[in-house]
Parts: sequence; C-alpha cells; structure tokens
Amino acid sequence: MSRDVTHRFSDRVTHYVRYRPGYPSGLITALQDAAALPPHSTLADIGSGTGILTALLLPATDQIFAIEPNAAMRAAAERDLGHCPGFHSIDATAEATTLLDASVDLITAGQAFHWFEPTTTRIEFARILKPGGHVALIWNERLTDTTPFLSAYEHLLKSRATDYDQVNHTRIDAAVIKDFFAPVSFETFEFPNAQHFDLAGLVGRALSSSYVPNAGQPGHEEFFAELENIYHEHATDDRVTFVYQTRLYLGQL
Repeated sequence: MSRDVTHRFSDRVTHYVRYRPGYPSGLITALQDAAALPPHSTLADIGSGTGILTALLLPATDQIFAIEPNAAMRAAAERDLGHCPGFHSIDATAEATTLLDASVDLITAGQAFHWFEPTTTRIEFARILKPGGHVALIWNERLTDTTPFLSAYEHLLKSRATDYDQVNHTRIDAAVIKDFFAPVSFETFEFPNAQHFDLAGLVGRALSSSYVPNAGQPGHEEFFAELENIYHEHATDDRVTFVYQTRLYLGQL
C-alpha cells in the first residue's frame, strides 16, 4: 500500500465512521468456527481504518493489532477503541506490518485488500502468521443492479465520480483471490447486509467514498444535485436502501 493511496480518506473520516456499513454477526461466527481460533488468539486487522471490523473482532480475541497507515483514520479508531484491553494501534502497511514472525493466528482485511500490493502483502502475511493460521479477506459488496435506486446510484458513480472504475474493489476478481491463496484452496462465505438512509444519510454515505467529489472539488455540486434527484425519485417512506452481500474469503498461505 503506497503512502499516496493512504491519504485518500484523510478528509473522509467523519463520514466514514458514521455512514460506512458494519458487518453481520454471522461473519464473526464464521471466522471463529472456520478459522478454529484458539482460546487465547492474536489477530491482525490490516488496513483497519476507523476500526469498524476491529471493534467486532475484539470480543473474539485476547489481542488485536490494528494496522493502519492513515493517521486520521487511525486516530478515530484509537479514540473509540483505545480503552479496550488487547487493542494495539500501529502505524504501518499491509506490506510492512512491523509485527513479529509467526505472531498472529488470524489476519483480517475488511474492505481493504484492493488497496494492497498483492505479492509483497502475501510474503508479509506468510511471515507473521503462525503455522496453521488463516487469512480472511472481506468486502461489503454493493449489489449495484438489484433495485432501480441502486442502478441509478451506480450510473451516477460511473458518470460523475472521479476515478470510480480505477479504485473500485470489484477489480479484485476471483482470479486475483485464487492467485493470492495459491497453491492452497480457500473457502467463500456470503452474508446479507443492508443500510437504510434518509437524504442526509445518503449524502454522508456518498461522501465516505474517496472517489466522490468532496466539497470544494470539481464536480461536487453537480454530483450531489443529481444524487438528490435520485433520492426523491426512489425513496420510500423517506428512505433508500443500500443492499450488500458481505463476502468472506478465508484460507491459509
């Protein structure tokens, strides 16, 4: 993960904390069961951001290392989770975590792996994993064409967002995941997830994405004028719904 990439979310932290989706409880249960975590396990949450996934993992582990190079996002996690026993916040990247060899039972990357450099990340993950340890790559995948609202929102991103197609996590396809875990196989789990927004929430959710023009940036007013039109066209009872499929890829290296 280059330092240039990590700065993308520095001006998005407030919206990210408030409006990004969490993860369904079934995901944590699947991680505990399928990864066979020992009673006193150590986890590393890589690209931990503001701590959305870290917070859910804390009760399942003795200690967790939250690896995040973006100072503003890391500070948000430290503010919210710094009082929790076992929480360790580290300024580092996926490619150079600073963790000890064979020190963690499970590595997680929630909504983050698409920012990593796969080859050096795999080497680093293999180094810090204990024998028999697992890697969990996790995304909330917005189901872009399942409702008229989601189709309209996707069209807006493609037409008015700055570099949506270049940084969209869907560019990490099954072949990339297979290559990362090769030659070992991996398991795939899927869980339903959703968010419901009024207009203010929809605006906040959009602003949490680094490819949406922020206030003062070119195209900001045009983007949000169209977003408001989309909301009024598709809202039911003053709400629109983001439908996700939370996808977990779990395997060993």
